Amino acid sequence: MPRLLLATNNRGKAREMQALLNDLCVELLLPADIGLELHIPEGGRTYAENAASKALAFARASGLIALGDDSGLEVDALDGQPGLHSHRFAPWPDATDADRRVYLLQRLQGKPRPWKARFRATVAVATPAGEVRYALGACEGEIIPEERGTNGFGYDPIFLIPALGKTMAELSMDEKNRLSHRARAIQNARQILKDVLGI
Repeated sequence: MPRLLLATNNRGKAREMQALLNDLCVELLLPADIGLELHIPEGGRTYAENAASKALAFARASGLIALGDDSGLEVDALDGQPGLHSHRFAPWPDATDADRRVYLLQRLQGKPRPWKARFRATVAVATPAGEVRYALGACEGEIIPEERGTNGFGYDPIFLIPALGKTMAELSMDEKNRLSHRARAIQNARQILKDVLGI
């Protein structure tokens, strides 16, 4: 069975990816499964650059085809911030997801609602030889001032999907895996994975 390495150390993200890909005829591996410990800085100017740098580094270090991703939250009232810096969007070191949500809401105070926003994701599939292919996904919504829900991670508790009346953190895993930006990007990457893995 072909093997695919998920190029992430983020357990929440890894769980989502595993759920999205578990019907493919592949063995899904995490870096810890093969004793690989890499931390790739996200210094790119685009989601695609960051996704590719992760996927390539893990593919070359492991000799396996690797799937990396990068994603971000873009808030219109903040001119698209935090965007590429979503995971580092706080003015103090060692900030938690909860800290980042608080900081985002502080930045939005006084700005007229609704606070329109979207999650964007880019998936990169890389081979050890250096070939990289990409797929994109997005999910439109808005930021709300109070947290709702206990599922998900990151900004999910304050990201409302108006058509459902639920935040991303109120969705079941099945719902999230139909609607989220990462789900859509991985769905769009499925044919790439089949081609590259020969399945």
